[in-house]
Amino acid sequence: MSTDSMDGGQADTQPEIEVTEDAAEQALALLEGEDLDVTEAGLRLFVQQGGCAGLSYGMRFDDEPDEDDTIYEHHDLRVFVDPASLKYIEGSVLDYESGLQAEGFHVENPNVVSECGCGESFRT
Repeated sequence: MSTDSMDGGQADTQPEIEVTEDAAEQALALLEGEDLDVTEAGLRLFVQQGGCAGLSYGMRFDDEPDEDDTIYEHHDLRVFVDPASLKYIEGSVLDYESGLQAEGFHVENPNVVSECGCGESFRT
């Protein structure tokens, strides 16, 4: 299933995932560095079992979405989310952080009720 991140002001029942401009720029640069077609390929954001809090985020590049994926498009970046992961990360914002302590993609998830001490896993 494909959805656009913009709904023209109409009520939207589709769970939303946002992507900051910084995150989109970083992901697009990495996609292009892998010689992937950014008009078809995208960043897969998913949730998997693991970590001391129970769940962890995963990200990878895919050549194209799966048939049952929800597709979000922000700042020319396509983001693919499978139905099982969507229920854990709906309403999240994907950001890119750079600083003295760490650099990389970060998911700001309003559904998280607790995180492990290192911040690598979470529970909803």
